[in-house]
Amino acid sequence: QLFRNFNSPFELRQVHTVVVKTGTPLSDLPLSRVASVCALTPSFLYAEQIFRQVNQPTTFIWNCCLKDYAESDSPFDAILLFDQLQRHNVCPDSFTCSFVLKACVKLQDLFHGRMAHALVEKLGFQLNLVLQNAILHLYASCGNIRDAYLVFDNMPQRDIVTWNTMITQLVKSGDINSAYEMFLQMPERNVRSWTAIISGFVQCGKPKEAIELFSKMEEVGLRPNEVTVVAVLAACADIGALDLGTRIHEYSDKSGFKKNIHISNTLIDMYIKCGCLDAAHRVFEGMKERTIFSWSAMIQGLAIHGKANEALELFFEMIQTGMKPNGVTFIGLLNACSHMGLINEGREFFYSITRDYRIVPSIEHYGCMVDLLSRAGLLEEARDFIEEMPIKPNAAVWGALLGGCKVHKNIEMAELAMRHLRELDPLNDGYYVVLANIYSEAKKWEDAARVRKLMRKKGLKKTIAWSSVTVKGAVHEFVAGDETHHQSEKIYSMWNELLVHMRSKGYVPNTSVVLLDVEEEEKEKVLFRHSEKLALVFGLISSPPGQTIRIFKNLRVCEDCHASFKLISEIVDREIVVRDRNRFHTFKDGSCSCRDYW
Repeated sequence: QLFRNFNSPFELRQVHTVVVKTGTPLSDLPLSRVASVCALTPSFLYAEQIFRQVNQPTTFIWNCCLKDYAESDSPFDAILLFDQLQRHNVCPDSFTCSFVLKACVKLQDLFHGRMAHALVEKLGFQLNLVLQNAILHLYASCGNIRDAYLVFDNMPQRDIVTWNTMITQLVKSGDINSAYEMFLQMPERNVRSWTAIISGFVQCGKPKEAIELFSKMEEVGLRPNEVTVVAVLAACADIGALDLGTRIHEYSDKSGFKKNIHISNTLIDMYIKCGCLDAAHRVFEGMKERTIFSWSAMIQGLAIHGKANEALELFFEMIQTGMKPNGVTFIGLLNACSHMGLINEGREFFYSITRDYRIVPSIEHYGCMVDLLSRAGLLEEARDFIEEMPIKPNAAVWGALLGGCKVHKNIEMAELAMRHLRELDPLNDGYYVVLANIYSEAKKWEDAARVRKLMRKKGLKKTIAWSSVTVKGAVHEFVAGDETHHQSEKIYSMWNELLVHMRSKGYVPNTSVVLLDVEEEEKEKVLFRHSEKLALVFGLISSPPGQTIRIFKNLRVCEDCHASFKLISEIVDREIVVRDRNRFHTFKDGSCSCRDYW
C-alpha cells in the first residue's frame, strides 16, 4: 500500500527511494500510476527511466494513460501527453493514434486531429479500419464534410460504422438529401442506419417521409430501438398520425422502454399534438421521474386545448415539487392566459419571469404578451408595449398585433402593424391576406383590391387552405370546394342533410367571413365548401358511430365552421377535435373547449 500512495513526482521519488533501500523489486510500483503523475510534468523522462528499468513496453503504459485522459472530462490532457510523446520520441502505435483521435473528436480539435491523421499515414496504418473510421468521424463531426468525403472515397475498405458515421454527420449538417442518397447505396444497414435517416427526415420537416421509411424498416424485420421510437413519435406528432403513435407507444412499453424519460416526454408531445389530452395526461401521471420538459409540455398542452385554469394549477403543483420553470414553461403559461383572456394573470407571469426566476425574456415571451393584449382588445397598450421592448420586435410580434386588429376591426392600428411587417417579412402572404380581409369586413373594397394587387405585383399567392382527416390509418386531404375526392357526392349529400338539422337548431350561415363582393347565396355556397367541413363530413360517413373525429387544418378555423361544428357535435353525438394553426378545439355536446374561435 505504501508503494501506491503517491500523487506527485516528488512523492514518487520518495517512494522510489524506499523501494531501493528496502530492496523491493521496482516492478512492484504501479506503473500506470507512475505514468499518470509524471505524464504532464517535467518528470516525464524520469517515468521513462523507471519503465525501462523494469523492462516494460513504454508505449503500452503511455497508451493506458492516453485512454484515461481521452475518456475523462479533460480530454485536452490527452493532447498534451501526445505532444510529450512526440517530443521525447516515444514510438506511437495504432492505439496511440486511436486515443488521440478520440480526444480530438471530443474537443472538436481539427488542428491536432490533422497531426494524428498525418501520423497514421506516416506509420502506414491506412489499412486499419478502426483508425480510418476515427479519422472520418473527426472530419465529419468537426463540420469538414469535404475532407470527410475525401477520406471516405479513399478508404480501401468500409464497414457499416463507416457508412453510419457519414450518414449521421450529413444529417446533423442538415444535408438530408445527401444522407439519404448514401443510405440507399449502403451494402447493408442496421437499426442505427435507418434511425439516422428517420431522425433526419423529422428534423428537416419531412415527417411523412420519416414514417414511410419506418414502414420499410419494419418490412425488412428490424426492431426499432429507443432512439428510433423517439424519432417516429416526433413524426407522428407533426402530422397527427395517432394510430401509428399509439402502436409505437404499445411497442415501447412491451420493449421495456417505459423508464426512458425522453420517450415519455415525446409521447406527451405526440398525444397533445394529436388532440388526445387525456392520453398525454396518463403518460404524464405514470412518469416516476419528470423533467422540466415534461411539466412544460403538459402545461402548454393544456393551454392550447383551452384548459387555462388546469394549466395554471399544474404550474403551481410543479412549483411545489421544487422544480424551477424555464422559458418554455412561461410560453405555455402566457399562451394559456392569452387564449382564455386572463389579462392580469398574464401580466403577473410575464413580470415574474425576470423578477422571481432571473430569466431573460425572449422574443417569444414578448410575442405572447402582445398576443394577450391584442386578443383582449387592448391594442394601444399592445402597441406601447412593442415600442418599449428592450429587443427589436420581429414579424411575429407585429403579426400578433395585426391579428388583434382583425378581431377588433381596428383599421388604423392594422395599417401601422403592416408598415412594420412589410419591412420585416415582406414575402409572407398571410399578413397581406389579413389586412385585405380587414378592409373587406369594413366594406373597403378598393383598399382590399389594392392590397391584393400589391400581392400579385410581389408574386405572392394566398396560401391554400386544406384540412385532413385520418380514417382507418389513411390520411384524406381536402381543399375548399374540393370535388376530386372519390366520395364527393356522398359528402355533399350528407352535408345537406346536416344543414337541415342545423337550421332547425337556429343555425344562420355567417357569410361575413366570405370576403367577396358577391351575392349572399353565392357566399353561402363558398361557406358550405370550406375544407374543414368537407373533412368532417367524410369522417362522419367513413367511421363508426361514437368514434372521435380528428381534423387538422393548416390555417385558422373560421367563425362559421366553429359555430357549425358545435351544432354538429350535438346532432351526431360525436366528439370532434380540430387542430388549426393556433390551437385545438374540442367540440362536444354542442360546445367547444375554447372560449372563442380565435
